Amino acid sequence: MSQPPLRWQRIVLPSFLALPMLAAMLALGIWQVQRMGWKSALLQELAAAQAGPPVSAANPAPFAHIMASGRFRHDLELLLGSEVRGTTLGAALITPLERDGAPALLVERGWVPLDRAGVSRPEGVVTVQGYMRPAERPGLLSAADSPAARRFHNFDIPAMGAAIGLPVASFGLAVVVPGRARPDGGLGSTPAPNQGGVPSPATGFPAPSNPHLGYAITWFGLALAWTAIFALWASRRISTP
Repeated sequence: MSQPPLRWQRIVLPSFLALPMLAAMLALGIWQVQRMGWKSALLQELAAAQAGPPVSAANPAPFAHIMASGRFRHDLELLLGSEVRGTTLGAALITPLERDGAPALLVERGWVPLDRAGVSRPEGVVTVQGYMRPAERPGLLSAADSPAARRFHNFDIPAMGAAIGLPVASFGLAVVVPGRARPDGGLGSTPAPNQGGVPSPATGFPAPSNPHLGYAITWFGLALAWTAIFALWASRRISTP
């Protein structure tokens, strides 16, 4: 007469299916912890660099504090995005800065009304400083740009360069002027006080977000929930006659 299978054998096959899922969730949680450490170190480096004097806009790191000199090509202005301030719809004004011995640099000078009324346009050699603005690629859900009208919703540098017919650098410069600090003490792009003149540039440097702690907690929480559910199921499976 054959012996009935041991009750614990009932959960052997399900365990082989459950354990890989648990291992995957734990691995993703550990990876997010590693990403959090890397991002924290990057943010500290950015904060230190942005607090110091600007460096030459030769080959800067993303969001680094940079400066550049040249002449603005106000006849080739572009508009980027859209933002309402008060009751006025506006956008970021992008102006090419022609430099000696280097490609033109697309400079985000700040917010302006769509009709560009009252925009200041300095002539001659100017020096601007701010942060290195990386190029953006349009996403699947991004609004369509209008190169013919020089109206863009993405900081697509190659497309902008083609629209104005100039060779441009692979990165841009977003002007930053001193302003009030953020209440939380962090780095962020906040509107400069508009004293009646435009463009109105940002007063703070942006920084990449660091949401990895929340992601890690999510994955570890899912792993814990998965373990609890499987343990409850396995205990009932074993205890069933």
